[in-house]
Amino acid sequence: MASPSHRRSPSKWRNALVPAVVVAAVALAASLLMALRPDGAATAGHTTTAPTTGSRSAPSPTTQSPTPTPTPTSKPKPSKASPGPTATRATSAPARSSAESTTPQRASGSAPLAGRIRPGTVYEGVATFYDTGNGDGACLYGPTDDVMTAAMNHTDYETAKACGAHVLVRAAGGASVTVRVTNECPLPCAPGQLDLSAEAFARLAAPSTGRVPITWSLLSPETSDKISIRYKTGSSSHWCGIQATGHRNPLARLEVRDASGWRQLPRTEYNYFLSERGSGCGGAIRITDIYGEALTVEGISISPDVAQPTRVQFAAR
Repeated sequence: MASPSHRRSPSKWRNALVPAVVVAAVALAASLLMALRPDGAATAGHTTTAPTTGSRSAPSPTTQSPTPTPTPTSKPKPSKASPGPTATRATSAPARSSAESTTPQRASGSAPLAGRIRPGTVYEGVATFYDTGNGDGACLYGPTDDVMTAAMNHTDYETAKACGAHVLVRAAGGASVTVRVTNECPLPCAPGQLDLSAEAFARLAAPSTGRVPITWSLLSPETSDKISIRYKTGSSSHWCGIQATGHRNPLARLEVRDASGWRQLPRTEYNYFLSERGSGCGGAIRITDIYGEALTVEGISISPDVAQPTRVQFAAR
């Protein structure tokens, strides 16, 4: 039997057990606390229940990726930027295509020197008629047997720029006639109006009608005629007026060559180009149509009121 000194008394055992229990409880609480920390949850793999800031932004590409994003090739920008409106308007003028189908001529290009009357353009107005007499008019081409002529309204006459132009005139009912501008219809003739010869008007409507709505457009007709040059009455080496006749396309300018080179002459309302100081009179002449084609003529003497033929003509357009 062990001696009393070798036995632990109950009170002492309980005193030793209490610290052990406390230590164990603290250790257990610490373990539970560590297990429940967010960092512990992340390390335990619970990212779906405790997402971080990065995990919230991550779904954004996932939710957007199923929706297709337009690429530059799928946007309508290329079709808007593609050239065409303008090309479409030049080739789609209905009256011009009709004119080409009824009158032999080449397709007209740009006319950088054109005035109010431009190729490929359809003009609207009314047609009237007048007694043309011997066929002479404001353009001073002189008497003519050509009865298919017209007087252009004052606005579109544009200081004789319309002189010699060939135009196709169409009435509302479909009848048409080709005329050459030889005269001016003064105000109150309105822009777009053509005062035709009686014979030309009869091709569109009965003379008793008096006036009819029309459309008209510029032509560049086929012809075997050549251009002629004429000096005005009173011309000399000190003063001269020069005129070109029989040109296929409207005339844009006339130049003479003097000691300093080519010099452009001003145009009058009666369709002569004047050299008031005589510079270049009797020398070489250069004429240019509204398309920019220039023709040079030499050997034309100062012979007033004589139409001197040349060997040149503007190209058909």
